[in-house]
Amino acid sequence: MARRTEWPGDSADSSRAEKELSPQDPAERARAICLRLLTGTPRTRKQLADALHKREIPSEVAEEVLSRFEDVGLINDAAFADAWVESRHHGRGLARRALARELRTKGVDSALIDEAVGQLDSEQEEETARELVARRLRSTRGLDRDRRLRRLAGMLARKGYPEGLALRVVKRALEEEGEDMEDLDEGGGF
Repeated sequence: MARRTEWPGDSADSSRAEKELSPQDPAERARAICLRLLTGTPRTRKQLADALHKREIPSEVAEEVLSRFEDVGLINDAAFADAWVESRHHGRGLARRALARELRTKGVDSALIDEAVGQLDSEQEEETARELVARRLRSTRGLDRDRRLRRLAGMLARKGYPEGLALRVVKRALEEEGEDMEDLDEGGGF
């Protein structure tokens, strides 16, 4: 059986930088871990703290390294949240509610979340909902009106849009397409 050559950094939980550092210096290991993780994509302080904890970096060392990275601007949860909202709203069409939920799971502070999602106003959110419905409208042709309504409103709900907004936008789009929406129950959900 051929023996596999192991290259530095092959293992899933360590990198070349980690292997080269002495195990006696957890601060150096912590800095190397953070720098490696920040190289690929921006991360929140909590994501980095979790990674350091998983690699058994002492909490006081992790706190010191993370604070230093924040001081020099390598970790900036506010900028992360702003970029996340911009990217995910325009790229995936996510509403404020869904964006806030994603940022919470990444460990962003509530005040920073409120500030970041506050950049999106109601008009902008409704316009994005209309664009999403317009893109999906054609794929629902041939279905009965109620099924179209449920599918389109459900798609918006999964993206975090409030029920009232979702129904209003879908009804308007279906009416513009010639669907009769007069007899639709005004109070019901989907």
